[in-house]
Amino acid sequence: MIAIITEKPSVGQDIARVVGANIRKEGYCTGNGYMVTWALGHLVSLAMPGAYGYDRTTPETLPMIPDPFRLVVRQIRTDRGMVTDIAAAKQLKIIDDVFSKCDSIIVATDAGREGELIFRYIYEYLGYTKPFRRLWISSLTDEAIRTGMANLRDGREYDSLHAAADCRAKADWLVGMNASRALACVSGTSNSSIGRVQTPTLAMVCARFRENRDFVSAPYWQLHVTLSRDGSLCRFFHKDDFREKTQADAAFSRIVPGATGRVTKAECRRSDRQPPLLYDLTALQKDCNVHHDMTAEKTLAVAQSLYEKKLISYPRTGSRYIPQDVMRTVPELLQKVCAMPEFHAYGTAFDLSTLNNRSVNDSKVTDHHALIVTGVTSSGISGDERAVYLMIAGRILEAFSPPCVTETYLTEAEICGMPFRSKSSSVVIPGWRAVFDRKEDRGEDESDENAACPAFSVGDTAPVSGQGLAQRKTMPRPLYTEATLLAAMESCGKDITDEKAREAVRDIGIGTPATRAAIIATLVKRDYIRRSGKSIVPTDKGLALYDAVKDMLVADVGMTGSWENTLLQIERHTLEPSTFMNAIVGYTRKATTEILGITVPVTPVHSRPCPKCGKGNVVIRAKTARCDNTTCGLLVFRRFLNKELTDGHIEQLLSSGKTKLIKGFKGKKGNSFDAMLVFDGGYNVTLAFPDRKTSRKR
Repeated sequence: MIAIITEKPSVGQDIARVVGANIRKEGYCTGNGYMVTWALGHLVSLAMPGAYGYDRTTPETLPMIPDPFRLVVRQIRTDRGMVTDIAAAKQLKIIDDVFSKCDSIIVATDAGREGELIFRYIYEYLGYTKPFRRLWISSLTDEAIRTGMANLRDGREYDSLHAAADCRAKADWLVGMNASRALACVSGTSNSSIGRVQTPTLAMVCARFRENRDFVSAPYWQLHVTLSRDGSLCRFFHKDDFREKTQADAAFSRIVPGATGRVTKAECRRSDRQPPLLYDLTALQKDCNVHHDMTAEKTLAVAQSLYEKKLISYPRTGSRYIPQDVMRTVPELLQKVCAMPEFHAYGTAFDLSTLNNRSVNDSKVTDHHALIVTGVTSSGISGDERAVYLMIAGRILEAFSPPCVTETYLTEAEICGMPFRSKSSSVVIPGWRAVFDRKEDRGEDESDENAACPAFSVGDTAPVSGQGLAQRKTMPRPLYTEATLLAAMESCGKDITDEKAREAVRDIGIGTPATRAAIIATLVKRDYIRRSGKSIVPTDKGLALYDAVKDMLVADVGMTGSWENTLLQIERHTLEPSTFMNAIVGYTRKATTEILGITVPVTPVHSRPCPKCGKGNVVIRAKTARCDNTTCGLLVFRRFLNKELTDGHIEQLLSSGKTKLIKGFKGKKGNSFDAMLVFDGGYNVTLAFPDRKTSRKR
């Protein structure tokens, strides 16, 4: 008997059907010599500090350096603290039973770092030494599964992938646990946390916010004239902007009635704008944010759903290229894309015999090739799934289309002794741009304003038919959106001043395509950043943390980026894991010492007059809000029905006796609902519902 383990039940059931394991049992399928079971994500993880005896947080206990690290069944946070996830423990027992009855194992978790780690931690925790092979596929179609099963690889070929994933998990534990506890020691509250990637990301958001807010705009003036030729008009701008109004006025007054312009330069350049590369996950998340206002986290969730429905290839890819063997399937895929209603008009003129091969490069394909559709009919999917699917399908059509051919016109003229310039672009052959025909794809000088600009030759003269002086002002770099923050995380190495450090993280950035969405979501969840329209801005809490650590190791983008490069070296067998871990331990010691040296509290402890006794103050801390009058007894827990209350919620409750509607409470059966919190007559916290006169006590 052979065991197969997948990452999710839906994938397990698909593989079971393909291999003929058609007898359904609780937690697994069996038949035809196979037992197919599944994890429920990360069933096993690194133990929390308490497992090593670190029950209290004091400077003397830091840094915590477990040796060795321990694995535990997945823990979940409840009102009683961290407890073992019952569902995880139950499924782990089923996996243990399946493994015990089989001679070997086929690993079919997602083919990447996290998928490898999920299996290896289960395998190690359960204490197995049985041989295992790897199913490495980039899509879940029946054909891909059959091909993968016919070409299983020795599981030990992926030891370096596991080592990189294990090092990443342990590095996050060491930095996050120690830095967060050190911060708790100096701030007097545990309601803050620091992470290996999240803190440098927060630093980027805060730095841009401060830069934008503190920017002092300066005025400048642009002088323009309009030249007339054969009944057509063309606008020319003075080559230089004027920083002083007096200079601008003087230049304006030099243009006398009846003035003419003499053309000194006239060029027309034709150029090809190559189509964009195929999507990797980050590029898809950026475009979905721009065009559909989707968060990175939601885009990933939708893409994962499309993958599990066999509609697209593996989404957590960092490559924008496909290999030659996949290219052989592209013409057939393009035929199916062209037949879709959204692309039919473009597809009627699309030439399948001369495909652009810019996205085809075997040497640039990493663990998985770029995102493509599989050709499976996309029926019965949600609106969001349809939107993301069309983005991927349309991008395939763009990527293999001919270039967009443009003509750029540059004309320079001398008018009243001053140099002026006109520049405009027009599309000659739309090429790939006709797939979506988006304004966002326009070139910098492409506009309707100069679309009918007459052609000039050197030496031509034309009368000035109008002139103007426009006041402008310098603008700061815009606040980050989710799309531009993803781009900054991906390319943050470009802003590093040290040349060697910059080269080390070139094209890597911080985080990975698979984790960047989770990092942004974590910062939002921890109330460090928030969305303001499309912009991402820091909260007061986020700014306070940034001010405390911005000059420290934990906020160093270059350091974090270099770690991503080091993890990649481990994955490629060019660096020993012990080298990386020794460096992380040293870094953790230095970072912890730095944070413990902070003398000013990072975030002040909030307090409000007590509504119950009227004498004391209710002190709002990380887990509770409690009246400091010992005879009062007013107590509000931060966590209520699996919902973490914000400072704002607690302050509303204390000031007016009730909160606004709070979304996302969970009942005993796991059902989610929305409600308000109110004080009853004895100042106990109860639930209240809109348009209801009754409430129930927790």
